[in-house]
Amino acid sequence: MDIIAWVLIIASFAVAFVGLVYPIIPSVLFIVLGFIVYGLFNSFAELGWLFWTIEILFIVLLFVADSLANLVGVKKFGGTKAGMWGSTIGLLIGPFIIPVAGILIGPFVGAVIGELLVTKTEYKQALKAGIGSLVGFLTSIVTKGIIQVIMIIIFIIAI
Repeated sequence: MDIIAWVLIIASFAVAFVGLVYPIIPSVLFIVLGFIVYGLFNSFAELGWLFWTIEILFIVLLFVADSLANLVGVKKFGGTKAGMWGSTIGLLIGPFIIPVAGILIGPFVGAVIGELLVTKTEYKQALKAGIGSLVGFLTSIVTKGIIQVIMIIIFIIAI
């Protein structure tokens, strides 16, 4: 049973890291699923209130980091809310249109289209907003990846 538990835990953590790149996968839920699988197969006693308090704080930090990275990326490069929404829509649609490259191209194109169509900005400024969305997305991946690694390290230390 231990082997099955650890396969499920590791698979949950692996899916969480895939979710960094594919935003349709809720990464944080898979991290928590790994913790719950451990508790169900072994014991929740090892995962005390301090563990859960720290992990919940990191979960909140993950959501904040995700939102802030995109916001700062687009805003820093002169984008508007239309660029942010376009970036988000492009991030969700891009991988389905262009399977691998769509992850990077989608947010860029979405931000540019959002800026051009909604706010009627100049093409050059729309491109800057697109670059900002790409920078924000990549920053978000790195930041969330680091936070997820820390969450898993805390889990390993706790058990």
